[in-house]
Amino acid sequence: MMTTESDSVTRLMAGVRSGNRDAIDALLPIVHAELRRIASAHMRRERPGHTLQPTALVNEAYLRLVDQREVDWQNRAHFLSVASRLMRRILVDHARAKGTAKREGDAVRVEFEVADVGGAERDIDLLALDEALDRLSAMDPRLAEVVENRYFGGLTTRETAEAMQISTATVEREWVAARAWLRRELSPEAST
Repeated sequence: MMTTESDSVTRLMAGVRSGNRDAIDALLPIVHAELRRIASAHMRRERPGHTLQPTALVNEAYLRLVDQREVDWQNRAHFLSVASRLMRRILVDHARAKGTAKREGDAVRVEFEVADVGGAERDIDLLALDEALDRLSAMDPRLAEVVENRYFGGLTTRETAEAMQISTATVEREWVAARAWLRRELSPEAST
């Protein structure tokens, strides 16, 4: 994304925060493609036949984003990071609602790809992953934020560094550490 467009997004986000309806209307066309990319990344990790579609996920996240009056939007990367976190929350809430409706039904599964955990491709229970991320966040919030940005948000190392205001080397180091921790937490041996 060009710097001028990134600056435009930052200005529009400030307008959104102040309740400027024109800023809200102008922001969506600019960020829609990126929100769609993030939503698609989230949905690729969901089970086949998921009832929520990427467009619905984008719309729900966008509605929640523009309703955020207390967020001090730093820049485009910060906006995308928050959007990704909201999408994850929406999917987890959706999984919990389905689980509540079924109680005895199948767990909602999400693929944790080889490149992301360094092991064989396998299905991971989205609720178990969410709980593991909550535990990781309690231990090290920054590691959990790196996972949310990189894995769920599909942000690059550079975008994650920008959103978190840390170096790319720190993002890379913490990404490796977080994946190793999650791999241990989500392994079948950890649940026994």
